[in-house]
Amino acid sequence: MGLFSMLTQELAMDLGTANTLIIYNDKIVVDEPSIVAVDNVTGKLIAVGNEARKMQGRTHQNIKTIRPLRDGVIADFNATEMMIRGMIKKIKTRGSMFSPSLRMVICIPSGSTNVEIRAVRDSAEHSGGREVYMIYEPMAAALGTGLDVEAPEGHMVIDIGGGTSEVAVISLGGIVCSESINVAGDVFTEDIQNYMRQQHNVKIGERTAEELKIAVGAAVDNLENPPEDYIVRGPNIITSLPLDIPVSYKEMAEALDKSLMKIDAAIMKILERIPPELYADIYKNGIYLAGGGALLRGLDKRLQTKTRIPFHISEDPLRAVARGTGLALKNIHKFSFLLR
Repeated sequence: MGLFSMLTQELAMDLGTANTLIIYNDKIVVDEPSIVAVDNVTGKLIAVGNEARKMQGRTHQNIKTIRPLRDGVIADFNATEMMIRGMIKKIKTRGSMFSPSLRMVICIPSGSTNVEIRAVRDSAEHSGGREVYMIYEPMAAALGTGLDVEAPEGHMVIDIGGGTSEVAVISLGGIVCSESINVAGDVFTEDIQNYMRQQHNVKIGERTAEELKIAVGAAVDNLENPPEDYIVRGPNIITSLPLDIPVSYKEMAEALDKSLMKIDAAIMKILERIPPELYADIYKNGIYLAGGGALLRGLDKRLQTKTRIPFHISEDPLRAVARGTGLALKNIHKFSFLLR
């Protein structure tokens, strides 16, 4: 038994629509885009993560890039399995004549169906997972933010990821009420592409829209420290001639407004359903923002104006869910909310 326990290795995985993070030995050892490059003819994996991201939009007919997860759930089972295997291989483990069995904790959206949960579990088991546990993303985000999720006190967490936005109220180690909507980073990227096409007659790809979102993305049009305009280069839709267009954060706030209104509505929906005692806790403690979407300039200000409740952005919001998943792994026998 001693030999087998030595060969069991533990890792926590934030299997995200946009990025996958893996924690091993209490350290984030993998933080790469959730994308694979596959040979069209043989179906073999060519690249995973950053290497595959470099190929996106630049492949020839024999190579295709795939994002295996859409809207927070598995859209391509085989590609997901290849991606998980490829990500795990990136971890430098000690040499052994046996391949180690893995104890894994993976986070999933709170609105996942039984079929979607089974798909994640199957992918993990086919990739070498012997014991696979799952944790809901809002719970992982709350843990990663440093909240005491098992206390008899209400905490509200909003996790805006790549595929889904999760709004949840947590108390006594459980989710009291939650809302999961398919409006998040990917939809913001599409909004920017559509805005550039309609307002400037310029066609831009997913990667350029993502860069634009990071450079000047904003949720309000009156920032105190506005970023400099970002120059977008692309072909004119009508003439196909090249264009250089400066884009300001105010334009991005306009482009993202409709999608942000859906997140506003989801938050108000949850606030209406919270029991009075928990509402008082949340009003006192504030609401916590996590996920890549929390980095959108002025988002906390916009939501605070809307709800009249203080908002706090998690430290390093991009990695909050991964940190929480890592904490769940360390307390695997203590936390009763982990799904097996």
